Amino acid sequence: MRNITTSAYTPTEFTIENISDTVAKISAWPFEIGYGITLAHPLRRLLYTSTIGYAPTAIYIDGVAHEFDSMRGMLEDVALFIINLKKLRFKIKGDSNKEIVEFNFKGSKEIYGKDLDNNQVEVVNTDAYLATINEDAELKFTLIIEKGIGYVPSEEIKELLEDPKFIALDAFFTPVREATYDIEKVLFEDNPDYEKVVLTVTTDGQITPNEAFQNALEAMYKQLSVFDKITNVRSMIKNQATTNELENTKLLQNITDLNLSARSYNCLEKAGILYIGELALMSVNELAGLKNLGKKSLDEIKNIMESIGFPVGTSKLSDNKEILKNKIAELKAQNEG
Repeated sequence: MRNITTSAYTPTEFTIENISDTVAKISAWPFEIGYGITLAHPLRRLLYTSTIGYAPTAIYIDGVAHEFDSMRGMLEDVALFIINLKKLRFKIKGDSNKEIVEFNFKGSKEIYGKDLDNNQVEVVNTDAYLATINEDAELKFTLIIEKGIGYVPSEEIKELLEDPKFIALDAFFTPVREATYDIEKVLFEDNPDYEKVVLTVTTDGQITPNEAFQNALEAMYKQLSVFDKITNVRSMIKNQATTNELENTKLLQNITDLNLSARSYNCLEKAGILYIGELALMSVNELAGLKNLGKKSLDEIKNIMESIGFPVGTSKLSDNKEILKNKIAELKAQNEG
């Protein structure tokens, strides 16, 4: 029999199974029925669209006018060379978001991904084929490699290029090759209807599946943070209501309204205490520590404060202490002005 609850159960179990350097299974459970897909589906989308990767965004090839040109001494035409280039998966070394990298190959040679490794960038798929040049050829080209997310078409990149000699490339930044999920039934507290989410993430090696998953989570948290404004508004309304409530109490009245003896009043005034709320905020020890405040005056103040419903060191204020302090500070500033 299902119990009546007032909130959904919060999952407590989480595991990561690293199948290889580029494949991992990420599991979480137990979710209330229906909650699994609510979480898994947007995470899958974010894995594809929000995971940070690297891609060549533009190329300049010495002696080549456009992407449909050909180059003497290279087996491939320029279009095929660019297709092969897009298959290479780069990583920028260091913290830079953009690198402009120059390459120069001469003589008879088959060029692979590993040949493009240098102190600026690393090629993950080192065995990927790029081009073949003959003994009379020189292949000299410059690549712009950038950090980004998702997919950016060459038309948009072209608008960003500062040097018109570069050919803009379609940029496939996402390092996530595949992201799938399964929703499995799991037994929890004798209830077989709870769910387990199993996400399988495959990357191209630019980053690990764990890093990709972390990117997706961060993106989700940031997108949802817009709704924090609702909490802030509620807090502002609550604070305003509390301020209004405080203004309707004796706490913001002057200590003259307590009808204290002259000795007690003078002692408080010399200590800079002007409002009843200041006494409510003080502990008994703080009050007793005031200069020239004797036991008789201490007892008088304590008794009067208790009689108005706000004993010295009262716990009634709880979360409203800061609001009261700020309001009193505001009143004092107005009086000084």
